[in-house]
Amino acid sequence: MKLLLVLCFAVATVLSQQPRPCESPKQWEGRLSRYDRTRQFFQRARVSYDELDRRVREIEEVEIGKTVDYYDVLYLHNVGLEYRLNLKTRQCTLTPLTRPFIPAGLPPDANYRGQATLGASGIPDEYTEVVLFDGTFEGNQYFGVVTYPDCVPVESGFYSNRTGSVRTNFYDISLGVADPSVFVPPTECQK
Repeated sequence: MKLLLVLCFAVATVLSQQPRPCESPKQWEGRLSRYDRTRQFFQRARVSYDELDRRVREIEEVEIGKTVDYYDVLYLHNVGLEYRLNLKTRQCTLTPLTRPFIPAGLPPDANYRGQATLGASGIPDEYTEVVLFDGTFEGNQYFGVVTYPDCVPVESGFYSNRTGSVRTNFYDISLGVADPSVFVPPTECQK
C-alpha cells in the first residue's frame, strides 16, 4: 500500500512538472512589426484580431526597398475576402483570400521548446516569463513565443516556399476589441 502511495506521488510530481498548455486570447488589439529580409520588406501596423470569427484588421505602413505605402487591410477569413484600401490613393481592391487563417498565439498542436525570461529577472515588474514553441502548419514550419501563464503573443515566425520567411513581433496588446465595427469594410470598398 505504501509503495502504491509513493508511486502515485512520484507520478503526480512528474506530471506537475510538465509544461501546461495555455490558451491565447481570442480577441485583442495592439501593434505588430513584420520583417522579411530576403524581400527587403518591413511593416508596422495597428492590429485588431478576432480569432473567434477569423477576422484581422491592420492599419499598415509598408516599406519595400525604398518605397513606403500606407494601407487599411481587412482580412475576413470567415468569408474568404481581403479588402485593401490604399490610404494615399483611396483606391480599394477586393481579392479572395488564398492563404489560411493562422492563429496568433499558441496553437493546440505546437511543440513545447522551453521557457525563458524576457527582461531582468529578479527585479519586480521588469521581466516576463515566456514559452517557446514550434510546429508545422499545412506543411510549413512555424515558431512562436507567448507570455506565460496568459499566453499573449510576443513573436511568431513562419516559413513557406510561397512566402519565404516572415517574422512578426507583437506589442502594446490590450485584450478585447474596443469597437467591433473595425471589422466592417471601409466605405471606399463597399461601392
